[in-house]
Amino acid sequence: MSATDLDERPAPEPVSVPGAAEGASPLQLALRRLRSNKVALVATVVFLVVVVLCLLAPVYSAHIAHTGPNNNHLSDQVRVGGKLTDVVSVDGIPIGPTWHSRFLLGADTNGRDIAVRLLYGGRNSLEIGVIATLITLVGALVLGVAAGYFRGWTDTLISRALDLIWAFPALILGIALGVSLALGGISIGPLHLKGGSLLVPAFVIGVVYIPYVARPLRGEVLTLREREFVDAARILGFGRLRIILREILPNLASTLLVFGALQLAQSITLEAALSFLGAGVQAPNSSWGTMLSGAVQLVTTSPHLTLAPGLMLVIAVLSVNLIGDGLRAAFDPRASVRRGR
Repeated sequence: MSATDLDERPAPEPVSVPGAAEGASPLQLALRRLRSNKVALVATVVFLVVVVLCLLAPVYSAHIAHTGPNNNHLSDQVRVGGKLTDVVSVDGIPIGPTWHSRFLLGADTNGRDIAVRLLYGGRNSLEIGVIATLITLVGALVLGVAAGYFRGWTDTLISRALDLIWAFPALILGIALGVSLALGGISIGPLHLKGGSLLVPAFVIGVVYIPYVARPLRGEVLTLREREFVDAARILGFGRLRIILREILPNLASTLLVFGALQLAQSITLEAALSFLGAGVQAPNSSWGTMLSGAVQLVTTSPHLTLAPGLMLVIAVLSVNLIGDGLRAAFDPRASVRRGR
């Protein structure tokens, strides 16, 4: 066979390997791992159900319970099983769950509908948790990126300021700030918040948790700034701001997503603790923490006052934590290796 015959032979067809995965981006691989995590998916559905129920609080209040979250019914009676029953007895014991449209989960010592306050309190708790998480992420991102990328005196000053906040336990610092700002409010330049505003505990919680997120972000930025693609951007003459926006921040997106979910659970928990101790949400507003605070003294005679907000708090925080764990496993390239995939 001559060399000419060899050159004229047709090229061999590409061999397809059964089950071979097509090229996929890191985001697509993460989404695949997340979809295969049944626990995280169920937790997401549960949390979304809690959010939707809380968002529908005005609808439930107006069209089903026919009462507001702060309306008292001390002298009212409700028909349960064909019998009229006092909403609050002469001994001060509130009615338990009726499983009807009115006072579905019972009433508190002031004759207020527990189910209505539970949904409105959930709205407040979730709102505070989301705002506090955004404050934490934005503050931690700015400080962590500045400290990790610029280093030197910038890193020293920011790290020492974060260490000062880090030195105090989150709950103790939150109580101190919450009590001091509960009455006087906050006035920072053009920002003025009244003492009873829901933004006050959100601001306190957001600031308290900044070091817990900023320090890991700083460490990741210190690693990223030494990577080849950042060196290539410097060689091409890109400025510092452009490198941060185009090269550093996109590589922090998955980390921020994971921290966001886990931090939301932490914020909701701390809000409940602060409100329970009187340093968070102030009356007449309700939250799961304030409801627990008012139910402690009647935990033996009226356990429904504690069980309702307690279960909602546990369900919300547990589901968000499971979502955060699922995101962390999905965006961790080593997760597939550990699971043998």
